[in-house]
Amino acid sequence: MKIGIISDTHDNLENLTKAIQVLRAEGVTKVFHCGDVCGIDVIRALRGFEVWIAQGNMDRHSGTTPAIEKIVGPERMRWLQKPTLNGYAIAMLHGDNEEMLMDLIRSEHFAYVFHGHTHRRCDQTIGRTRVINPGALGGTRRQSRSLCILDLATGKARFIEV
Repeated sequence: MKIGIISDTHDNLENLTKAIQVLRAEGVTKVFHCGDVCGIDVIRALRGFEVWIAQGNMDRHSGTTPAIEKIVGPERMRWLQKPTLNGYAIAMLHGDNEEMLMDLIRSEHFAYVFHGHTHRRCDQTIGRTRVINPGALGGTRRQSRSLCILDLATGKARFIEV
């Protein structure tokens, strides 16, 4: 099963549209958004995918969460997501709380921890936990814009620039 990991769209619908085209071409049906969505139009663009969203530091506008949940479903936008897919425990948060991020990683309760916030791609293993930051689709440019596709069956992660 391939999953898509995106982050920090910051309302950049042009780059999100490019990312969605890649995800659909790869047969991805499940998307993890690591926060800083910043607007409802981003969520509308993700219709048709099963989506989990971590609330980012730029996603704190009152009324946003109910509107987002109306589009993608209840409990799909939370500060911390902890789904299990294909037997793998996953934790996802934005990453602006670095202490919490490190606590999740060091706990070794999760096969994967996904996060954003830094706008920098990362794929590393710490202890027994694989940590992935897909980079950013919008916002401040620290690197080229990117997303990550992770194949849970093989463990292969690919960063794709848009």
